[in-house]
Amino acid sequence: MICTICPRRCGAERTETRGEGLCAMPAGPVVAKAMLHHWEEPCLSGTRGAGAVFFSGCNLGCTFCQNGRISHENFGKTISPARLREIFDELIAQGAHCIDLVSPTHFTPWVLEALQDPLPVPVVWNSGGYDSVETLKTLEGKVQIYLPDLKYALSEPARELSRAADYFDVAAAAIDEMFRQVGPYRMGEDGLMQSGVIIRHLVLPGQLENTRRVIDYVARRFAPGEVKFSLMSQYTPQPGAAGAMARRLTGAEYRAARDYMAACGVADGFCQERSSAKEEYTPDFDLSGV
Repeated sequence: MICTICPRRCGAERTETRGEGLCAMPAGPVVAKAMLHHWEEPCLSGTRGAGAVFFSGCNLGCTFCQNGRISHENFGKTISPARLREIFDELIAQGAHCIDLVSPTHFTPWVLEALQDPLPVPVVWNSGGYDSVETLKTLEGKVQIYLPDLKYALSEPARELSRAADYFDVAAAAIDEMFRQVGPYRMGEDGLMQSGVIIRHLVLPGQLENTRRVIDYVARRFAPGEVKFSLMSQYTPQPGAAGAMARRLTGAEYRAARDYMAACGVADGFCQERSSAKEEYTPDFDLSGV
């Protein structure tokens, strides 16, 4: 296939055995791990965990990715859509509250094939936010919860750190489409999300102005009760990082972000403890569950 799945529309040739373009993935799912994940937002992980499926490759290539072994080095196992569906069923049998598709964008057609029949738990689209509206429209009715990042509101850090200067315009349009599909979030009596949008933002060291502009956008675009916002502190420096990106987030930086979030009236969501910035929060990608 000639790939135009993601906003890069790079036209890479993807076959069953070879991939090109930024994601460098073949025509078919490549998965590095499937597990019950207890460290997603509480309304997703609950008491038994989210059924996380970690896909290999990525259409962004962020320099600070904590899952670099699978997103940059493309570690993983090629499977069929039928096997992907079996993995969903196995995770549900283990007690998963939802099926959490982690970085699935570049595998959308094959994920859709695996979701042809409805699941008994919500499906979570856990993406970097760099999704095309056209591709998202094919997911309508198949995905109940959207969990996009909103990494940047400024073009310079988006260009420097993710090679995507157009990130904000693309992600804002994508989030609008996600919200159009699922509407204001709905919670169950058990405290678990049934449907809706959770927007994630990772605070980066030295990038407080970017964080403020992201919060400004969310506060302006969505009314209270429409979406949840997750302000994350778990940035972990990666090999080769330079400047501010070579250090962890300071307590003062995260407090400033949290205070700005409150001042803007964005109260419906989650904040992390800075202790979340630990390497052990990154799964061991060992093909287990695949």
